[in-house]
Amino acid sequence: MEHWVPVLTEVGFPIAVTFYLLHRIETKLNLLIETLHQLPDKLTILK
Repeated sequence: MEHWVPVLTEVGFPIAVTFYLLHRIETKLNLLIETLHQLPDKLTILK
């Protein structure tokens, strides 16, 4: 059991941070994709 604690702290923390950052980036990318899909419609309105 004592062997697993350092392994979990060394590996678990970076994994948790990576998943958190990937989730944040995913939501921002989804918003960007949605905005890009709406762009042609907005450009035709301006013409």
